[in-house]
Order: sequence, then C-alpha cells, then structure tokens
Amino acid sequence: MGVSGCGKSSVGEACAQALGWTLHEGDAYHAPESVAKMRAGTPLTDADRAGWLERLAGLLASPPEGAGRVLTCSALRRRYRDRLRQAAPRLGFVFLALDYDAALARVQTRAGHFFSPALVSNQFATLESPEGEPGVLVLDATRPVPELVAAVVAWAAPSSSSSTAGPDSAPGDIA
Repeated sequence: MGVSGCGKSSVGEACAQALGWTLHEGDAYHAPESVAKMRAGTPLTDADRAGWLERLAGLLASPPEGAGRVLTCSALRRRYRDRLRQAAPRLGFVFLALDYDAALARVQTRAGHFFSPALVSNQFATLESPEGEPGVLVLDATRPVPELVAAVVAWAAPSSSSSTAGPDSAPGDIA
C-alpha cells in the first residue's frame, strides 16, 4: 500500500511470485467512472472510493485461491485499511513509504497508466500513515525491488517467527 508511484504493482507482483500467492491488482477494481476521473486529473472522493473498497473487501472476505493473496491498493486512510481488516482479520499491510518528489518523478515517467501526475499531491494530502498500526510493515520504497521482496517474504511467510501481523501468526494476505 502507499501513494501512486511507490511501487505497489512491481513489488506486489514479485512478492506474489516469491510467496506462491495470488496477485490482485487493486486498480482493476475501480469503477470506470473513477478511472475516467483519475485520467482527467480529478481527485477521487470518499464516495468514489466506497464501491472500490467494498469490492476489495468482498475479494478479501472470500476464501483465497491458494496459500494467500497479495492485493495492491493505495489504502491511504486508516478507515480504508480498517474496512479491509474487517473483511480479512489476518490482513497485513506493507507500506511502501516514498516522499513527494520521488513519487511525482516516478508517476511522470510511467507510461500507459491512467493515473495523472496532477493527482500525486492529492495522494499525499489524503495519506494517513499506517506507521504504528498493528500488522504493518514499513519499507523505504526507494530500496531495490529484490530487497523489498526479501523483507516482505521474511515478514509474511508462514515460517516467519517475527510476524507483526497478529499476536501469533504471519498475515494470511497482504496489501
């Protein structure tokens, strides 16, 4: 989870492969109207995000198609994360922390994505950092993808003895 440009898709895909889990790209669950707004540089409102969050929560509430799931999604506000936690109590969040300038530079050079660079500032205005919340792993998004994946796998793998997702177990899914 994190702002646009933090590497959710790249890191999520690599983590899903490394863990043998199913990958779900959160952007695929946005309503067409929301995608059109983002493409036009119009920030989404909580009302715009409500259906998207419900679709993601429904996905997480259903039984996984394997050992676990990786869901890439921004989950910028605490209440969004809490809604997803209601659907999947063992859900862990990997927060790919990135500063504004780095996020903007990444989004500006990203080809073929609907998200307008004009929205990066809105993402930072909306972001409520998950640092300190239970079941959250905070990583510096500027680290190389293989290092990020190794950290996530060490945290999320069922054999991990240092999980912070719950009192006694690794997360069952990660976002």
